[in-house]
Amino acid sequence: MPGTQSVFSPAYLLLADGTFFKGKAFGAKGTTGGEICFNTGMTGYQEVFTDPSYTGQVLIMNTVYIGNYGVKNEDVESDSVKIKGLICKNIANRFSRMTADDSLENYLIQNNIVAIQDVDTRALVQHIRNKGAMNCIISTEITDIEGLKAELAKVPDMDGLELSSEISTKEPYTYGNPESNMRIAVMDFGVKRHILQCMADRGAFLKVFPAKTTYETVKEFQPHGVFISNGPGDPASMEYAVQTVRQVIADNKPMFGICLGHQLLARANDIPTFKMHHGHRGLNHPVKNLVTGKSEITTQNHGFGVVPEAAQTSDKVEVTHINLNDGSIEGIRMKNKPAFSVQYHPESTPGPHDSRYLFDDFIAMVKRENNLS
Repeated sequence: MPGTQSVFSPAYLLLADGTFFKGKAFGAKGTTGGEICFNTGMTGYQEVFTDPSYTGQVLIMNTVYIGNYGVKNEDVESDSVKIKGLICKNIANRFSRMTADDSLENYLIQNNIVAIQDVDTRALVQHIRNKGAMNCIISTEITDIEGLKAELAKVPDMDGLELSSEISTKEPYTYGNPESNMRIAVMDFGVKRHILQCMADRGAFLKVFPAKTTYETVKEFQPHGVFISNGPGDPASMEYAVQTVRQVIADNKPMFGICLGHQLLARANDIPTFKMHHGHRGLNHPVKNLVTGKSEITTQNHGFGVVPEAAQTSDKVEVTHINLNDGSIEGIRMKNKPAFSVQYHPESTPGPHDSRYLFDDFIAMVKRENNLS
């Protein structure tokens, strides 16, 4: 079987509350920090690592081995790895997929990602579930606690942090069939590639706009609908995006939002958002569709949420989906406008495909509101 064999040097992990782990380094050498979070998925690590919504975060993967099937150039959701650092129990020294292009370790080195293995990830995840999300630092070069604390103090808090404009496309670009009679404008706050593919597969021609593009510029594309993308950071720091969403609503354009897009639609309807205790990240979160009564297993990645009481008492929106684990708001739709959103990821890369009907719903709405065949 192909693969790589590494000689591991020490690495160190320090959390903001003083919790300390010593492990083994893999990936790039150096020091990195961010908000620590965990993902419960057992597969799809490459898609997870390249998800722009993970910008600014150090990720714990819960499964015992990472890297078992290597990496492939096409298994990505953006043009680079977006996590700030990686924590896991074991890195696989050999990978089993004969069609893989490289090992995970080489991939992390190429993307300059510092990582630590040989950590008791079960204990670490339990700690975060109890204490909540917090900043952390990983280093292969700083060995003393005081030095790690000094570096940790430089890491910005996710609460109040605006990141979408930093990782959004710098120039507009198109995606899909330009001969299509259905045009969708995509506001890129950190969009995943497979979200674009799911709309293109349903016949739409997309134009993807930088995060701070004015709605007047977007309208020059003459879109039949507008998609509000996922992305990283605190929605409360994105008043520019909330104003854009309000303009789309006022213009009666069909609109669909995912994850951060869901939070922005809520805020555009005067429903506040909040920083969650430790967030939802994984491939097996149960959600109930309150409209159909059916449940679906969903892919999730978010550390902020919509305030439930405000959503449930709003005179502008109705709640359409709830999380069956904790009752959090997973979907809303406006009562008198063609606009809806979900907190989870129906494109499901990685994850089950239970929720892809939402793209069908959006395309049907766009056709109906624009009298398209």
